[in-house]
Amino acid sequence: MRILSRFMALAVLTGLLIIPVSEARTRIYVRIAPPPIVVEQVQAPRSGYVWQQGYHRWNGRSYAWTAGTWARPPHRRAQWVPGRWVQEHRGYYWVDGHWSR
Repeated sequence: MRILSRFMALAVLTGLLIIPVSEARTRIYVRIAPPPIVVEQVQAPRSGYVWQQGYHRWNGRSYAWTAGTWARPPHRRAQWVPGRWVQEHRGYYWVDGHWSR
């Protein structure tokens, strides 16, 4: 019985020490609005690929353009949700693009 109670106490303490990695993200706010999106002329390399549009990323001093790319969806019904800059009272922050079902 004593071993069981020690094991349970250890399990509870271990559970309290685990921190979800996805929640540990820090937002970086930029006071300067991002420039307009650059329009890129693109042609699909093959059918089944999805265009992931380019975006302006903040490099610590200014915005730098990251060109778009073609990507193969991870599964048949996946849809690409593009990244975007969101404005709040503290400034602008980037939300990464991701695949949705």
